[in-house]
Amino acid sequence: MRLFEDQRIVMTLDAGGTNFVFSAIQAGKEIISPIAIRANANNLDACLQSIVDGFRRVQSKLEEKPAAISFAFPGPADYKSGIIGDLGNLPCFRGGVALGPMLEDLFKMPVFIGNDGDLFAYGEAAAGLLPEVNMELKKRGIPKQYRNLFGITLGTGFGAGIVVNDTLCEGDNSAGGEIWLMRNFKNTRTNAEEAVSIRAVRRVYEEVSGQPAGELTPKDIYEIAMGEKDGDREAALKAFDEMAEAVAESLCNAITLVDGLIVIGGGLAGAYNLMAPRIVEHMNGEIENIKGEKMSRLESRVYNLEDEFSRKSFYNFNKVQVKTPFSGRMVDYVPDKRIAIGLSKLGASRAIALGAYAKALERL
Repeated sequence: MRLFEDQRIVMTLDAGGTNFVFSAIQAGKEIISPIAIRANANNLDACLQSIVDGFRRVQSKLEEKPAAISFAFPGPADYKSGIIGDLGNLPCFRGGVALGPMLEDLFKMPVFIGNDGDLFAYGEAAAGLLPEVNMELKKRGIPKQYRNLFGITLGTGFGAGIVVNDTLCEGDNSAGGEIWLMRNFKNTRTNAEEAVSIRAVRRVYEEVSGQPAGELTPKDIYEIAMGEKDGDREAALKAFDEMAEAVAESLCNAITLVDGLIVIGGGLAGAYNLMAPRIVEHMNGEIENIKGEKMSRLESRVYNLEDEFSRKSFYNFNKVQVKTPFSGRMVDYVPDKRIAIGLSKLGASRAIALGAYAKALERL
């Protein structure tokens, strides 16, 4: 997909519980200044009117008619039908609202709505980590290209998206990539999000320090862990170490099925330098069979693209040539199975916007 060459315009929306931010993208670039409108989260009529007014204001600033509307909306939803279900931060949608069909009727153009985790992964696959890695492999003359990507977002919750063979995998029930519902590795009675979220960082800090976190944010706890702010450094380090282990085990379960690159985004990705060594160590660790025999946790070796030594090691593929039986023709062979994990190259917000743009162009 030539995302940055396509001249079609797509109107977009960044939907939060407090404000809706509207914009438009052409050739992969935002072409107007974003327009923010109050969400009116508890009043359905007012909320829907805010959405309509926002897109009308965007359209009034465009010199040509847009080709579509495409945006992420917090789940749960039937994204293919454009119906939004019960939302925590937008309670007025409870019971189901046909938002997509409403916008199609009013604006007379296709409307595409997606999950933010899905669109984050799709944006990184179209214009972020995936093409960057493939470009580097090509530059080094390595006859290997990646076409699969698993993206996760770390923040208020634990989200994910899957791209398989350059195609977004949303699932038959709009429920693909729901990594937050995997079993919590640290507390198997609960889901993974209880160990991978803002509340998890604060909870572990409180448990280890024996003191209430009070007004401390994850950023504060990160700075305590880095020795940049006063506080219980041992508790802060433990908070991010426990989250890293829970992330790692969830990724192990996911990547055994997807087998592709891994990209991380979201607010808590700012603590990547604390978590990445533990994540990679766990994913490259061992597991046992019923006889107690040890084996690698994963089929592939995991490398951290944000660490210089690990990055160089990842790109140092063992390329060999093997002879074709009966003809003698020599064929390039890359025997290593490798997975790279790295930070979002676009930032979560821009990746989601570009994912929405890419989804619209692909569907059109």
